[in-house]
Order: sequence, then C-alpha cells, then structure tokens
Amino acid sequence: MSQNKIKTVMDKEGIERCLTRIAYEILEKNKGIENLVLVGIRTGGVHLAERLQKKISAIEGGKIPLGILDITLYRDDLSSAKKKPRLGKTKIPFSLDNKIVVLIDDVLFTGRTIRAAMDALIDFGRPKMIQLAVLIDRGHRELPIRADFVGKNLPSSLWEAVSVNLVEKNGVDEVVIKEDN
Repeated sequence: MSQNKIKTVMDKEGIERCLTRIAYEILEKNKGIENLVLVGIRTGGVHLAERLQKKISAIEGGKIPLGILDITLYRDDLSSAKKKPRLGKTKIPFSLDNKIVVLIDDVLFTGRTIRAAMDALIDFGRPKMIQLAVLIDRGHRELPIRADFVGKNLPSSLWEAVSVNLVEKNGVDEVVIKEDN
C-alpha cells in the first residue's frame, strides 16, 4: 500500500526572504527599473510577480509594469493531454518592444514551461532581453534553460512533486515536497 509523505521545505518567512532577495537582485542586475517589466506565468507565477512588483516598487519608489501570461496554447504536450486544457487570460497591457522582461514562475523543472512562455512573449513584441526569476529550481532540465534569479535550489527526485502554496490561492504560504512511497 502506498503512502504519501509531505515535507515542508519553506515556510512563509522563507518565501518572503527569497522574494526580497530576488527583488534586490533584479534591481542590481538591471541598474533600476528603467525599461523593466514583470510578467508572471499563469498560474504559479502570477502571485509571485504581484509580490515582486510591490517589493520593487517600494524599494525604487516607482511602479513597475506587470503582465500575466497564459501559455496553454504554446505547450508542447497539448496534444497528449488527458483532459481538455483550461485557457486562462493573458494580460500584457504594455509594449514588450525593447524592454527587459523578467519572466516569473514558481517552480523551474524541465524547462518546457519556460520555453513555451518565451514563444508566447515573442508573439507580443521583441524584448531587448528576457530574464527568468523562479522561487524554486528543482533541477531535471530537459531543455537548456537556466534561471537568472532563484529563491532556492531544491534537488528532488523525479517521483517527488514540489508544490508552492501561496496564501492568495491556497490560504497558506509554504513550499512542500510530496513523495509517493
């Protein structure tokens, strides 16, 4: 009989510390907010992008543009999906042309989601640069994609599931690993 083990690897304070550090790293690397925009990947990256927008705006004293990107139709596993995919709304109310786009997601795993997100972004314009910020990098890349800003590197097994729970969606801030024995 199988039993699921759940282990909390990051709590609310840990998530906040990581996001604060990422906000400062983004500002340092880009020398401020000029021509900088944030785009959260639906669904996991949207709430993190909103939090980073607040942190960066508070640090710099100016509001940074925020977009939301749905990558459903850009996924390479769309034809093999067992259930019908749910389309979300993409909202990018600004030009991406010549902007530095910080793409934000919760977990970086195989890299396929990020590849799909980059394909989708290019349909909205020609950014000067695309950078990637993730809360968790769990390894196991299938594509040559690397995050510029990482909250925590979390080596994991393929049979483990890493979940980022955020208060906006799940009522609690935590990162957990579920292992199926």
